[in-house]
Amino acid sequence: MKNNIFIIAEAGVNHNGDIKKAKKLIDIASKSGVDAVKFQTFKTELCISKNAEKANYQKETTGSNETQFDMVKKLELSYHDFRALSEYCKTKNIVFLSTPFDFPSIEFLNSLGMEIFKVPSGEITNLPYLRHIGKLGKKVILSTGMADIGEIEDALDILIDAGTRKDNITILHANTMYPTPMEDVNLKAMVTIGNTFDIPFGYSDHTLGIEVDIAAVAMGAVCIEKHFTLDKTMEGPDHKASLEPDELKAMVKAIRNIELALGSSVKKPSNSERPNMAIARKSIVAAKSIKKGDILTEENLSIKRPGNGISPMRWDKILGTVAQKDYDEDALI
Repeated sequence: MKNNIFIIAEAGVNHNGDIKKAKKLIDIASKSGVDAVKFQTFKTELCISKNAEKANYQKETTGSNETQFDMVKKLELSYHDFRALSEYCKTKNIVFLSTPFDFPSIEFLNSLGMEIFKVPSGEITNLPYLRHIGKLGKKVILSTGMADIGEIEDALDILIDAGTRKDNITILHANTMYPTPMEDVNLKAMVTIGNTFDIPFGYSDHTLGIEVDIAAVAMGAVCIEKHFTLDKTMEGPDHKASLEPDELKAMVKAIRNIELALGSSVKKPSNSERPNMAIARKSIVAAKSIKKGDILTEENLSIKRPGNGISPMRWDKILGTVAQKDYDEDALI
């Protein structure tokens, strides 16, 4: 990681089954400054039944005249396409990721040398799938949409028992409604996950806009995942709840700024404010003319800017001492 916050631009299936559009999405992600671009790799026949219904949000964005199987089949790219996309990412200096949804796709992505495997929310209760991922011994990002703490614990146990080291796992809080209503984000639960399992945490965001992602970073997220698209008006299930290119760029800029602003946690004067210390702070000065030998008192002393003299924190020690020379009004003691 070149940054503290690992930002994943989730292309998902927003290529609409077209590798040319997929490459355009990689171009956009690379220009935006994210760390990785992520797709979804699957064989529709292996992961969706022919009679599976669409989710309500999918019916709203793609109509209800087709099954979930038919909708997803049109969004499927071949393994040959993904091999080409992986190579294309290398030329753009961006990490290629793709979520597998079936065993052959897991093996294929592993054969590409993919170092990070993303477990989607829908697979968190799929024991054989989790075990298959866990056996790879790779880094794992685990999304937790629709899950409770007990289900997260079970999934972690399966991954770790299968061979994945705990320190290679990052857990993402998530909500699987597209778009997620603000009242359902429950961002505090992200911190609960991190504290409960003593594990790095982040947020996979499906809200409209970018403010929740920025808040998540401020709350300690080390990974942010966000859907993006070429155009929100395109046909497909996820475009409407995705960021357009300019929005993605704005999100990355905001996160990088927050990343810098979070700092080291050590409270001390910053380099930029040090020159202001002598200007904004105050010193002990003569309130009026003082002669050598006079006793320094509350009547002939005052506290004024600048702050390059004796600090007012020494006020009690200065009172009652003898002036060692003459002072004009406002002169530093």
